[in-house]
Amino acid sequence: MKVFLTILALAVASAAAAPKASIAYPKDLAKTNKIEGRITNGYPAEEGKAPYTVGLGFSAGWWCGGSIIDHTWVLTAEHCIGDAESVTVYFGATWRTNAQFTHWVGNGDFIKNPSADIALIRIPHIDFYHMVNKVELPSYNDRYNDYNEWWAVACGWGGTYDGSPLPDYMQCVDLQIIHNSECADYYGHELIGDNRICVRVVDGKGTCGGDSGGPLVTHDGSKLVGVTNFVASAGCQIGAPAGFQRVTYHLDWIRDHTGIAYY
Repeated sequence: MKVFLTILALAVASAAAAPKASIAYPKDLAKTNKIEGRITNGYPAEEGKAPYTVGLGFSAGWWCGGSIIDHTWVLTAEHCIGDAESVTVYFGATWRTNAQFTHWVGNGDFIKNPSADIALIRIPHIDFYHMVNKVELPSYNDRYNDYNEWWAVACGWGGTYDGSPLPDYMQCVDLQIIHNSECADYYGHELIGDNRICVRVVDGKGTCGGDSGGPLVTHDGSKLVGVTNFVASAGCQIGAPAGFQRVTYHLDWIRDHTGIAYY
């Protein structure tokens, strides 16, 4: 299993262009002996706080998050899927594995994006109610919105600091989106392209191991703007930004595979 994402092109770049920090996939950070997901220094989510958030227990043994975007689709990160043969999707869980219901999905219903760390999972049709519901995607009118300084919320399951015991109760954390140039100061412009969106990590608040694929949803309008991708390899709480796939960048790809679009 990959632990760190290595950008080979950086090896031939000039020293001045080298990133200041390396990155890690949250799902690949050091794990305890049980399935896990983490939000660092967040707060417990009340029941129904994020009904669009699902837990993804992959057959290969790792745990990720995802977002319900339609009756038959979940959006997650491509690196979560990896070479897994199947996934169990946990719907409407506040206590991680005490879901309202689950569905098993085979890899024939996985759709990977060949050029970015984002993926779709086709699920059996589900009905929506207060505990299980979709999150809306941004509209095409927002495709050039950089969301700089907007506040958003990320939710998942797990510990409250690096290396902590991992609670099973869903945690959420409020995070402020930053301009890509601020994120690139840490990781380099080669990595932080138009497909990325980043948040500040202040007072150790952010995403961490197992949160890969989970949602970043704006406070204003409750739109899904990010899919959890990476954190600093030196630790989730060191103050380096956390990175996501920028959903507005992928609206055409999502529409082409699901038919979902907001104009």
